[in-house]
Amino acid sequence: MLFSRNMNADITQKTEIGETNFESEVLKSKQPVIVAFSAPWSQPCRIIRSVLDEVATACAGRLKVLRVNVDDHPDLGAWYDIQSIPTLLGFVHGAVGVRMVGTASKEAILSRLQPFLGGGESSSSTPGVKK
Repeated sequence: MLFSRNMNADITQKTEIGETNFESEVLKSKQPVIVAFSAPWSQPCRIIRSVLDEVATACAGRLKVLRVNVDDHPDLGAWYDIQSIPTLLGFVHGAVGVRMVGTASKEAILSRLQPFLGGGESSSSTPGVKK
């Protein structure tokens, strides 16, 4: 299915979060959330940002895709032991279920998130992620 740029912009418009709204947007979210801990000056973070825009489009309504700028919110990075950027954390019911460090393809991200999304793009069965 093709999406226009405007539709994609609407899906990914409100993506940056910090300490003030992390609990409400992530920990208390009714749907799974992927949070990218990143920085605007990092080339790998720029790459993953465009990939996450694709993930947000593919999983619209089933997954929230958010970003934390670790330069602006170092306490969140420290709390979640972010030692390298980009780091992606997948939250389900307020708990971290997936951790990915570095860049990844849309397919790799969706594969890791599949157990939490309840179906979707891939029809293959992926075993659950143990924490």
